Amino acid sequence: MSGERTVFLIAHTGREAALRSVEGLVHGLLKAGIRIRLLAAEAVDLDLPTGVETVPGGPGAADGCELILVAGGDGTLLRGAELAREHGLPMLGINLGRVGFLAEAERDDLAVVVERVVEADYEVEERMTLDVIVRTNGDVVHHDWALNEASIEKASRERMLEVVTEVDGRPVSNFGCDGVVCATPTGSTAYAFSGGGPVVWPEVEALLMVPISAHALFARPLVTSPDSVLAVEVQPKTPHGVLWCDGRRSVELPAGARVEVRRGQTPVRLARLHRAPFTDRLVAKFALPVTGWRGRADTH
Repeated sequence: MSGERTVFLIAHTGREAALRSVEGLVHGLLKAGIRIRLLAAEAVDLDLPTGVETVPGGPGAADGCELILVAGGDGTLLRGAELAREHGLPMLGINLGRVGFLAEAERDDLAVVVERVVEADYEVEERMTLDVIVRTNGDVVHHDWALNEASIEKASRERMLEVVTEVDGRPVSNFGCDGVVCATPTGSTAYAFSGGGPVVWPEVEALLMVPISAHALFARPLVTSPDSVLAVEVQPKTPHGVLWCDGRRSVELPAGARVEVRRGQTPVRLARLHRAPFTDRLVAKFALPVTGWRGRADTH
């Protein structure tokens, strides 16, 4: 039937409380006349009414949908970002985990989410992504992408990874380390944050390079132009490493491999329900203490 509206639902189904939240979300949207499509592998864990469309996944899974609705933690939201980027659709995240920086709503906001989706009452913002290339002996052997970060890490616990870092075709430093994280502003509150990198506001266009546990006098986090090309070369006489993109996709890096990271051509689109400043999101997500703040003095 023409004019029918469909959203694609991606859900974390590993916890009982999450299952109940997802089922409530589905019933609310169906009652409002919004069709639901989800992966068949997730549908088997849910008590869903008839009429919910299931698909096996793969290319084109979200064709014809207007929105990717994601209910879960950070890992589920990154999984949703893959589908959102593939189809150019906005992603609306509902946090059923702990931090959920990509999420726009919390578990208690389900009724509001249903109402705003029904009314298509949300704004869409674009987030930078990374294009990632792996070269060995000058040949491209792997091509990937990331929303948060591409991390070059040691593959074994026993020995450090020896690398040389590079920015815009010029060497910066070599050192032994546990890894190097190349991140977007969106990823500055993820793995790069754990490595001591700066928090970068999402509207700032930049690339980050953050060494992890580096044995070097100079191994500071770097913030570069969004047009820069970052590179990390695995030294020839070192154990192999591994490249992780958003902690979801990995490929082995043999000694001598080179990883190049640049701004991605295809952004991820996020649906936003609120205009709250990123500062407020940062304080809320990390439970930062702000007692004693008095605000700017009134000069009128």
